[in-house]
Amino acid sequence: MSNTSVETVTSTADRLKLGLAVLVVIAGIVGFSLLSAQPMVARVGVFVGSLVLAALIAWLSEPGRRTLAFGHESYNEIKRVSWPTRKETIQMTGIVFAFVAVMGLFLWVLDKSIEWILYGLLLGWK
Repeated sequence: MSNTSVETVTSTADRLKLGLAVLVVIAGIVGFSLLSAQPMVARVGVFVGSLVLAALIAWLSEPGRRTLAFGHESYNEIKRVSWPTRKETIQMTGIVFAFVAVMGLFLWVLDKSIEWILYGLLLGWK
């Protein structure tokens, strides 16, 4: 069992900020729909602008800051990962493809054997 506690939004100001961010995204979606007569660039610009504005509003809240800190820590963790070399990646991919091919052949032989036993020997349909 995990000892970590679940963190929730407790501040009224943070709740209002996150609610406003959601409303801005909804307004961007509605704006995209209402501007159907406008060029696609303008419509996409309105939607992307609403996403950027909502992200800025959410970033100003405490949960937004925690999310940004989590992303930064995740990026630092990824930099410490020991990634496989190209040769190792190609070898492991080849092993996976070979295993899939062998298992496919095995399951096909098993299927045909069961088909022959059921339909050929037991039921005599062929």
